[in-house]
Amino acid sequence: MKIRSNRTGAAIALALACVCLTAERPKAADREHQQLMADIRMLQEQAQQLQALMNSLGDALRAVNSRLDDQSSLERKSFADGKVQLDAMSGDIRIVREKVDETNVRLGSVLQELETLREAIPDSITAPPPAVSQDGALSGAPVSTTPPVTTPPVSPGLGASPQRLWQTSYGDYTSGNYSLAVSGFQSFLSSYPKSPQAHEAQLLIGESLFLDKKDADAVTAYDRVIANYPKSGSVPQAYYKRGQALERLGQRDRARESYETVTKDYPDSDQASLAKQRLEGLNRPAK
Repeated sequence: MKIRSNRTGAAIALALACVCLTAERPKAADREHQQLMADIRMLQEQAQQLQALMNSLGDALRAVNSRLDDQSSLERKSFADGKVQLDAMSGDIRIVREKVDETNVRLGSVLQELETLREAIPDSITAPPPAVSQDGALSGAPVSTTPPVTTPPVSPGLGASPQRLWQTSYGDYTSGNYSLAVSGFQSFLSSYPKSPQAHEAQLLIGESLFLDKKDADAVTAYDRVIANYPKSGSVPQAYYKRGQALERLGQRDRARESYETVTKDYPDSDQASLAKQRLEGLNRPAK
């Protein structure tokens, strides 16, 4: 009987323990659920705070970008305005420089005319009159019966300035009045032999004679360019046109020599290529 009673007590105790354990499990699960929900709410709040922070950062970035855009626009406008002012200043400086250059050219032309006029005027040294005594005899010197020396007449070219004389002669040349052009340029050379345009005047004498079909006289004029102005820029043209005049005179060998001189001594001149073409024509066998 005791054994049965003990077993019965143990069974009851075990049953009570199971009931207690069964009652504790729902309570523990409920606590875990509440803790999980609390954590979720906390995470949601933190996520909302982060979202609000991100929104504020986005607004700040947009404001900064807007300021940067405004600053860039101002800088671009300032740069454009500065470029416009710089271009205007450059244009003004260019205009002033052109006016200064034009003034210098005019001043140089005036100085050249003054220099050529000064060189063209003959030096006339007038001796002081001798002293005359009361009786009309020359004191200190015998009476001379030699007539007084008269001053030579002034050249006709001195009546005009170098530029005026040049323009008149060149106008006759371009108009086809070759005889007048030759006379005008010869007067220019006789009046202003040291003018910077002297070599051009001599060349244009040859050109006028060449165009007037006076080839022999043209060759002589071109020879004077070569002999009198060997370092001038008119020499290549003189050699080339001399060759053409000699060709028309039938002197092919002398013409060939003139063309060869141009190609050898003045290879960079404009006349060098023309002279090569003339040489090819001379060297081509006649049909």
